[in-house]
Amino acid sequence: MQGEAQRPRDVSRLPKAHLHLHFTGSMRHQTLLELAERDGVALPDSLVEDWPPLLSAADEKGWFRFQRLYDVARSVLRTPDDVRRLVLEAAEDDVRDGGRWLEIQVDPSGYAARFGGITDFTDLVLDCVRDASERTGLGIGVVIAANRTRHPLDARTLARLAAQYADRGVVGFGLSNDERRGRTEDFAGAFGIAERAGLTLVPHGGELRGPDHVRTCLDVLGAQRLGHGVRSAEDPALLDRIVSAGVALEVCPVSNVSLGVYSDLTSVPLPQLLAAGATVALGSDDPLLFGSRLAGQYATMRAAHDLDDATLARLAEMSFEASRAPSDVVAAARADIAAWLA
Repeated sequence: MQGEAQRPRDVSRLPKAHLHLHFTGSMRHQTLLELAERDGVALPDSLVEDWPPLLSAADEKGWFRFQRLYDVARSVLRTPDDVRRLVLEAAEDDVRDGGRWLEIQVDPSGYAARFGGITDFTDLVLDCVRDASERTGLGIGVVIAANRTRHPLDARTLARLAAQYADRGVVGFGLSNDERRGRTEDFAGAFGIAERAGLTLVPHGGELRGPDHVRTCLDVLGAQRLGHGVRSAEDPALLDRIVSAGVALEVCPVSNVSLGVYSDLTSVPLPQLLAAGATVALGSDDPLLFGSRLAGQYATMRAAHDLDDATLARLAEMSFEASRAPSDVVAAARADIAAWLA
């Protein structure tokens, strides 16, 4: 009986909110292969037999390779039914991993040419989200994200678009792509538009660049959550500020290692973040390229840092605290997290 009590609980049954998942990056590998075969899209070996690909973004060449693979994957989405399939399968995968709430991040500009413009594509995504939510029971919100390699005026256009849908499924506004590209300060106007619309401000920061860029995201963009933010651990004063301000960190351990930010999973500073009192929500980032979904992040951190189940339960609770999930979803999840731990 004592051995039974000490057996680790199944992390896939732990209720979770998933706050860092990119749209194309959520695609199942098998779906990528099937859609590519249907339309005769030639995939690189690293997306076929060598999958998941070996990646590093330690330099611009490495990031270019990562971005190229992402663009190839996006190119297989050709029809509204493809988009519907992607969203439904992402929802099914999250539910299988214990997901109760998902905030999926998308840059409509990357799909506009094929789907009639950014507004039509956003309408399509939100329709697919409603359908997937009804079919799976998973609550889903959308984060519209600007691309920092594009002009800041494009970001303002997307912020206005996001603001128009603030009461119709869009819950946040982000800024993605290589942190080392462009000037973060140039996107302040876009984030001002999103803030006035009541959207959660969730720029990427503190992964490929360090604490100084995290400060810029806080000071200039008014970040309320940080996409990644994991390198805040390098600066205790900054980390104290983040904790005091209640800024949540969307930590994606497997992608951090895959992109060369850390050498291995034991080097991801999750224990330091938790010891400082940071609000942390584990996310999977781009499962298509990194090979690990939501429950996998909890499992790898459990193994790498010998986390007990109470800590995993607290991580799950924090994922809901940092989310835009409705209060009834949060309350039900908290009760079920307690039951998982009991």
